[in-house]
Amino acid sequence: VQLVESGGGSVQAGGSLKLSCVRSGYTYADYCMAWFRQAPGKEREEVALLDSDGLTTYTDSVKGRFTISHDKSKNTAYLQMDSLKPEDSAMYYCAAEEIPCMVGGGMAKKDDFGFWGQGTQVTVS
Repeated sequence: VQLVESGGGSVQAGGSLKLSCVRSGYTYADYCMAWFRQAPGKEREEVALLDSDGLTTYTDSVKGRFTISHDKSKNTAYLQMDSLKPEDSAMYYCAAEEIPCMVGGGMAKKDDFGFWGQGTQVTVS
């Protein structure tokens, strides 16, 4: 399985970016695709998850501002980020795994995912 992210960059507060994640190498019927982020000195945290049925889950800090989506025909997941804040600055990673997106009553964590992209940097000033 390969995941390749793109779309990061620098933007002013209040601006928007759209990240893309192209996946190849697997065709699981049931899966979870996710976006995580990691700021310097901080743990990698889940941002948004989307399962094979199209159900989405967001961490509280991005609800109403970020949207995760998936174009199955292009094998590509997206993260539309609007109303960006400086605290959104981080390396953003795409992840995928053959698991439900909700694990133990909460969002799946980084240790639940075995497939990762290389990351794309988002900087908000």
